[in-house]
Amino acid sequence: MSVETGSGVGPAGPGTAGVLPSGDPIASAGSLGGMLVSLAPGADDRSALGRFMGDNPLAAMIVQRLALSLLLLVAVSVVLFLGIQALPGDFAQTYLGQSATPQAVENIRRELGLDQPAVTRYLSWLGGAVQGDFGTSWASRNSISEQIANRLGNTLFLAFFAAVVSVPLAIGLGMLSVLYRDRIPDRIINVFSLAAISLPEFFVGYLFIFVFAITLGWVSFPSTVYAGMPFFERLEAIALPCGTLVLVVLAHMMRMTRAAILNVMASPYVETAELKGLSKMRIIARHAGPNAIAPIINVVALNLAYLVVGVVVVEVVFVYPGIGQYMVDAVTVRDMPVVQACGLLFAAVYILLNMVADILAIVFNPRLRHPK
Repeated sequence: MSVETGSGVGPAGPGTAGVLPSGDPIASAGSLGGMLVSLAPGADDRSALGRFMGDNPLAAMIVQRLALSLLLLVAVSVVLFLGIQALPGDFAQTYLGQSATPQAVENIRRELGLDQPAVTRYLSWLGGAVQGDFGTSWASRNSISEQIANRLGNTLFLAFFAAVVSVPLAIGLGMLSVLYRDRIPDRIINVFSLAAISLPEFFVGYLFIFVFAITLGWVSFPSTVYAGMPFFERLEAIALPCGTLVLVVLAHMMRMTRAAILNVMASPYVETAELKGLSKMRIIARHAGPNAIAPIINVVALNLAYLVVGVVVVEVVFVYPGIGQYMVDAVTVRDMPVVQACGLLFAAVYILLNMVADILAIVFNPRLRHPK
């Protein structure tokens, strides 16, 4: 009796089960491998995740940005820790003075954990930082997390109002510059923006102090705030530092807004709108502006990240009780745990805002979702 090959059914013999997957041994092996993979623990979850990422390129790119940001933050923490550890001098000796005995210096080193290996100290510090515990200040012996919490609100208050003023003003001036392109308003705005970009934060801050606080006496100096301070008094206290931050970030955002809108204005559909007789203001507000939103949002997010750097200088200039002033004070007394905590916090905020800028650019620009 003959057996038809390829039918998938055959007689049972020694070492066979009576049902064969196929007459082709290669196809049989492939089918068997697929069965084993499908039966492996977690295979369905992995394949589902792979299908989700494949079907959602935007989600895949966002996950990629998140992973890269976390890796970058870890790398920054390593560089920050090693850089501080490489500074010359011994804090224990500095803390006790030159007349301290070697035994007393060794006791302080043991108390502060300076006698442990650098790797052990780094892992201990990073583990505490992940949980929100930055340790104890060497100088004041107070909790660093509590000190940061007391000052963080002041820094956020200053940065928030600087952003609230600078972002709408920059977009409005950018659109105004496009509306009056190559005319007097455009030239005035360009000269102002170039001058503002050329001036560093500390120079602008000292200039504001001299003009508005000392010469005119309109506002008080230094910019002192405290818990329970009335809202409008707090606004008056941050007027000069807020104005300095606004001037620093305003020019760049305004020029980039102008460039983004002018780039869209060169598009064929804008020329068609002009031929239909639409006013330039309407073209900018209804067509060019919305289509230029992706680069504008990206620039705004990057400049908000720059506020993290600028706020340190401004807080020092105006003696403003924020995180930046706290970090500089710690540097002067070599309070390294405070410097590490503030540096890591600034780096985390900067990396986070840059990641948000990348994600917003991807969301509002479909071409970035399919780079191929």
